[in-house]
Amino acid sequence: MSTDYIKQLFSLDGQVAVVIGATGVLGGAIAEGLARAGAHVVVAGRSMERGVARVEAIQQHDAEASFVSVDVSERDSIQALLDTVLSQQGRVDMLVNCFGVNQKADYLELEDDDWQRVIEINLTSTHLACQIFGRQMTAERSGAILNIGSVSSDRPLSGVYAYSASKAAVVSLTQNVARELAPHNVRVNALCPGFFPAEQNKKILTAERVTQIMQHTPMNRFGNPEELVGVAILLLSQSAGSFITGAAYYVDGGFTAMTI
Repeated sequence: MSTDYIKQLFSLDGQVAVVIGATGVLGGAIAEGLARAGAHVVVAGRSMERGVARVEAIQQHDAEASFVSVDVSERDSIQALLDTVLSQQGRVDMLVNCFGVNQKADYLELEDDDWQRVIEINLTSTHLACQIFGRQMTAERSGAILNIGSVSSDRPLSGVYAYSASKAAVVSLTQNVARELAPHNVRVNALCPGFFPAEQNKKILTAERVTQIMQHTPMNRFGNPEELVGVAILLLSQSAGSFITGAAYYVDGGFTAMTI
């Protein structure tokens, strides 16, 4: 009886989820979790090699997945992704925007090109994906979008100024788009990870910085990518998350501000 109830709340059976950035560490964990919860997951990213590898890893769990190439810096490429998914799967129920870049620099030395690159990928591309997929979802009057913010969306971290600004803007974008799409039965939320072993963290994680991060994380460890899955499923579920929109959920081990 209890198992049936949990499945009713959280099952994604028969649904189609597009995870842009599923070729990465965090996106890959979320993609696998959604697939194991019953969704057909479209692994979307630039690298076919990594995308196919992710699909094969998902299929080892007797779950469904396919790969579609996308360049998030190009509106036409994101539109082509949607068109391909509709052609192949006939529907799209969920979108996860789990892509991003980082750039570490002293603030007074931060180059314009580096600033612009981070803002364009992390914020503008998230906007493009929300807009393109949001149009389809509003037409169907059903759907859920999950954007990826960061612990730095509302807490200062030195050395990652463009990244922090872009992720704060992603949370604001999420809240505003959520309000816009709510009357059309489309929900938009943000998941804000703390420190995880993701690729963009490698540029800033010196041994000294790791020690400092642990001092500011009450749970005294980094997160495991799989620890994002439960919140992602909640926020994307048509049942368990049906009245949640415009929210930003932090999964960060209790991380506190670190101005170092």
